[in-house]
Amino acid sequence: MPQLTLVMGNRNYSSWSLRAWLFLKRAGMAFEEVVIPLDMPATREQIEHYSPSGRVPALLAGELVIWDSLAICEYVHELTGKGWPALAAPRAVARAVCAEMHSGFATLRSLWPMNARARNRHTVTTAALEADVERIDEIWNECRHRFGTGGPWLFGEYSIADAMYAPVVLRFNTYGARISDTARWYMASVLEDATLQQWLQAAKQEPWTIASEEVG
Repeated sequence: MPQLTLVMGNRNYSSWSLRAWLFLKRAGMAFEEVVIPLDMPATREQIEHYSPSGRVPALLAGELVIWDSLAICEYVHELTGKGWPALAAPRAVARAVCAEMHSGFATLRSLWPMNARARNRHTVTTAALEADVERIDEIWNECRHRFGTGGPWLFGEYSIADAMYAPVVLRFNTYGARISDTARWYMASVLEDATLQQWLQAAKQEPWTIASEEVG
């Protein structure tokens, strides 16, 4: 197996970096980290040294470069067999909810940027934001009720879907989303996870602040 290096943004703000990092860790992969502070004069140039898209994260695996969080998770699944439910039906749903997270919820991303260190932030609520929150609550409820009997995660055992929704949990925790009891129990499982706590502790030590991301 080639040496793996994850090129990522600051832990406090880079939600896509968190997704890839979490699943690499949860899958038991050994990898080096290159952290590039975001929103700096040299950020774009530094990222483009590693990633053809000019965005993070990017996983370097020998001569291979993978520059998308979900693609990184899929690559790790191919190496380890971990990350997707074993049965076809829950596996299909898991892929669907990951794809929905990957391409959707634009209002949530815009109005509630990930800020891992922040708590008790308040923003103006819009109908579009409420719709995003309600849809995510619905996803978490459906996955937990249909497929989550084997453990505390969306599909029982930890999956790529949990890594994909972890930054949403942090957003809900920062801005105080109003969600169902099932969703709150799921949030508690994510927030108590030792791997996520490792990320959060490192985020607290970062010296960088991005003013535009300090919302509410």
